[in-house]
Amino acid sequence: MTTPPISRFPVPALNSLPDDIRTRILGVQEKSGFVPNVFLALAYRPDEFRAFFAYNDAVMEKDGGLSKAEREMIVVATSAANQCHYCVISHGAVLRIRAKNPLIADQIANNYRKADITPRQRAMLDFAVKVCLESQKTSAQDFEMLHSHGFSDDDIWDIASIAAFFALSNRMASVTDMRPNDEFYMMGRVPKS
Repeated sequence: MTTPPISRFPVPALNSLPDDIRTRILGVQEKSGFVPNVFLALAYRPDEFRAFFAYNDAVMEKDGGLSKAEREMIVVATSAANQCHYCVISHGAVLRIRAKNPLIADQIANNYRKADITPRQRAMLDFAVKVCLESQKTSAQDFEMLHSHGFSDDDIWDIASIAAFFALSNRMASVTDMRPNDEFYMMGRVPKS
């Protein structure tokens, strides 16, 4: 069986990329042991690659009221709502690792309302999915509900920002027919011995 291409668009050779992009990709490869296909697929457009990963880092790697696992929960729930194969699989792997829970990503991707999460996390995902699917319907009541669960205005901004950014990511992954790396499927499912 032949492995399908990772994108409908040309994937540039690593040695043909600008130094900053090549350095970033090699750093990811060194840390994870492989290059996630999103890096290779988006390298097709270097300026957009830089902007995409700068925004990704700004919303996903910052400190704040949301844990890194909760940020990944938002990505998985909204990516499932957008039917984004790549992001559900890849961020599901990261969620399993960050949450130290081999079941959580599958639960959230399938139906976060039935997942083993806290009421606070459920409120967070309710809002994130609303931003994802019906942002025009967000209201003061949403803010009141989130405040009642201890979220600050900055936390609410972060939830919305992650949902909105991954709407872009989901759509580009779908349009490019981006294929998840096989490595993602097993990551975080079995404890390291």
